[in-house]
Amino acid sequence: MAAGWHEQHVELGELKLRIGRGGSGRPVLVLHHDIGTPDKLPFYEALSARFDVIVPNHPGFGEKSPRATWLRHPRDLAALYQWLLAELGVERASLVGLGFGGWIAAEMAALAPRDFHRLVLVGAMGVKPPEGDIFDQAIVSYIDYAKAGFHDPTAFAACYGDVSTDQLVEWDLCREMSFRVAWKPYMYNPTLPHLLGGVRAPALVAWGEDDRIVPKSAGEVYAKSLRQARLETIPGAGHCIDMEQPDALARLVIPFIDQN
Repeated sequence: MAAGWHEQHVELGELKLRIGRGGSGRPVLVLHHDIGTPDKLPFYEALSARFDVIVPNHPGFGEKSPRATWLRHPRDLAALYQWLLAELGVERASLVGLGFGGWIAAEMAALAPRDFHRLVLVGAMGVKPPEGDIFDQAIVSYIDYAKAGFHDPTAFAACYGDVSTDQLVEWDLCREMSFRVAWKPYMYNPTLPHLLGGVRAPALVAWGEDDRIVPKSAGEVYAKSLRQARLETIPGAGHCIDMEQPDALARLVIPFIDQN
């Protein structure tokens, strides 16, 4: 865990949720990708210089996060994270959802349309792309799926280095949980676009110019479905913008969340 950050475990029923937390200011809940998250990322650090940043580990997505066998849909995770915010006494949080975490963030906003300050969706899954398909991770190896999230192979290497056996095990667990909660239909909820119109929080939809995991047409659906949203494209980035272009993403996200 990076300097100024601490690890916290919060009991929600029979589940003990592991979160990282750092910084101070407006509360920001960051929801990570379906491949999990490193504990330390420059994007998290940039946010924590301005905000109170809360990064939970999705249950079952890795060895450090206990599996909840009852989870069957990202909407279950959305309800769980609402519970987490209530347990922490956090109100009017901003949501920053990355990939699969973007789907969860969108579900949270749709379920509680007046509760959030800002909504940021980065390469978000959750809606069916009108053009193209969400990349099916079942047809490639764990490492090849993770690599497909990056525009530049050197950015992947800088983040993950020589991929260890432990990391492969982490990705294996993440994949199993992804299939458990988002298999049919794969990585989208057909009802979600119909519910987004009620969301009151202004939204920023950010997409990597070379996102090979989720087509940009999905971002266009989000931008059209939300009542107050803008779509931004980040050059030199794939699906994992937070890992590949953290500074560019932070320059978009921080002033957006900072607005009253």
